[in-house]
Amino acid sequence: MKKAGLRRLFCSWPDCWYEAYMRYSLTLFLAAFAMITLTESALSQVSEATSAFTIARLKYSGGGDWYNDPSSVPNMLNYLGEQSAVHVAQEEARVSLLDDNLFSFPFLFMTGHGRISFSAKEAERLFAYLTNGGFLYADDDYGMDQYFRQEMTKVFPNKEMVPVPFSHPVFHNHFEFPSGLPKIHEHDGGPPAAYAYFHNGRMVAFYSVNTNISDGWADAEVHGNPEAVREKALQMGVNIIIYALTQ
Repeated sequence: MKKAGLRRLFCSWPDCWYEAYMRYSLTLFLAAFAMITLTESALSQVSEATSAFTIARLKYSGGGDWYNDPSSVPNMLNYLGEQSAVHVAQEEARVSLLDDNLFSFPFLFMTGHGRISFSAKEAERLFAYLTNGGFLYADDDYGMDQYFRQEMTKVFPNKEMVPVPFSHPVFHNHFEFPSGLPKIHEHDGGPPAAYAYFHNGRMVAFYSVNTNISDGWADAEVHGNPEAVREKALQMGVNIIIYALTQ
């Protein structure tokens, strides 16, 4: 038998205990170091994924094209990141009112040209979302106005949308819009209009009609809007988002 083997068999108790203790301590240290390293890496990835603000596009039923102009939200996020201190994601999220992660998103966006339909359960969920800190920005893309108004009565049966005056901070908090919403896309003629729902003094939903702000967020070739018009649309988007996040 080799000396090392004899020593393991016949060493005195204190010596054997000390060697065993040192081996055990080294094993624990290496394991702990590995866990810390992996944990820091994982936390860094999670933090990066969850700290970036994104716009959650609302998927709704009824037949309306909730998905239209797919370039609009990424462009809006990019512009928001350039013009403010908000740390933004590169892509939009997409969420329905019954999704488990609905309450993970502070800002919902919806648009479309046609019919919108909320079930009783969806209306209940949207009410809970809006009255517990969430915000909805709805932009009529021509054709959804009557359906949006109709379905929002399910969400707030005892409230009415009210006009938003030009003096409201949403028109002044980052860029100046002394005359309210800019005109981006011609629908029925006449000026744009802004409406809102308020709950306990907080604006919970902002609605733009007869302008189509989000048309101006899309890639330039999609609608052919002049650059100056697209810039106004993006600036108004920044105001709406910053107001929603800071009010």
